[in-house]
Amino acid sequence: MKALCWHGKNDVRYDTVPDPTIEDARDAIVNVSSCAICGSDMHLYDHFIPAMESGDVLGHEFMGEVMEVGSETRNLKVGDRIVVPFTITCGECEQCRRGNFSVCERSNRNRALADTAFGHAGSGLFGYSHLTGGYAGGQAEYVRVPFADHTHIKVPDTLTDEQVLFLGDIFPTGWQAVVQCDIQPTDTVAIWGAGPVGQFCVRSAIMLGAEQIIMIDNVPERLAMARAGGATTINFDDESVLERLNELTRGKGPEKCIDAVGLEAHATRSLDSVYDRVKQAVMLESDRAHVLREMIYVCRPAGVISIPGVYGGLVDKIPVGALMNKGLTVRTGQTHVKRWADDLLARIDDGQIDPSFVITHSMGLDQGPDMYKTFREKQDGCIKVVLKP
Repeated sequence: MKALCWHGKNDVRYDTVPDPTIEDARDAIVNVSSCAICGSDMHLYDHFIPAMESGDVLGHEFMGEVMEVGSETRNLKVGDRIVVPFTITCGECEQCRRGNFSVCERSNRNRALADTAFGHAGSGLFGYSHLTGGYAGGQAEYVRVPFADHTHIKVPDTLTDEQVLFLGDIFPTGWQAVVQCDIQPTDTVAIWGAGPVGQFCVRSAIMLGAEQIIMIDNVPERLAMARAGGATTINFDDESVLERLNELTRGKGPEKCIDAVGLEAHATRSLDSVYDRVKQAVMLESDRAHVLREMIYVCRPAGVISIPGVYGGLVDKIPVGALMNKGLTVRTGQTHVKRWADDLLARIDDGQIDPSFVITHSMGLDQGPDMYKTFREKQDGCIKVVLKP
């Protein structure tokens, strides 16, 4: 089959790789109908996530038709149309029973490696390094889905791929980020990063009843999309984020702050951002933490900081004194996709939201390597890329 494979920093290729096969009785093989390039994939492309190996198949946002099932896969059958969550979940361990699906205790087959890196491992993830199990991803014609009887979301034929594809990651990721904020009707929610997750944070905050939503970014097309969703926007290239946030909140700061950027913050006008780039260049720091520092500084005392953006290693100069003395709550983590899937699918089916609004580019899987380059080099107004095998 054909797939997009990682071969090193800034090197993604359209390769021929072996077809997947059933390896366990709870597996399924899915014929991919649609997949997407995620902002998190760019962290792999730039090689900020460790434990990647040349030839690894990328992709953790995908859906398709079930082609084959293992003998113990009870609630899937050949022909079922499913979205596959990026978090692989057994559905039976203690964490899964509690609904903490992104820290499933059984699905990371490289658990010892992840334990060494993080203290305790999270779940297995598709196409996202050997720290998370080394599973082949969904930017491919076919995918083996482990624990498939639980790692799936059945979707109706009345909804298009474009409407439901993002149930596998970015829609529930944005939703969880906002739910973690415990939204109150008088809240101002400030969101850093107007990529796809940030866009779903805006729509989720609207649905959950926030009074004011502020989006911070510097890409005009992304800011325009956020405004269309109901946000007030700040272009950090044109004005001071701190001054504008104080103006919009009468000097009190936003109650809820969301980091939808992660480890590759691109602010260039601040001293701490320059500091991060220098330390990263000489391998003394892995992640650029400008957004985290800024959120801690501007968040209203007793507020909440929610972090859906991916971090992979170490950061420096975190103002923990401000964090503690202001009484801030920090909530983060990979997304518990299955916890939110039924509710969000019902909202799509009811017409409350059409997630396809984020799609700016749609093309064949063979164009994936060029799209990775385009996204990194000039963005080209890119917010979300959908690929068709």
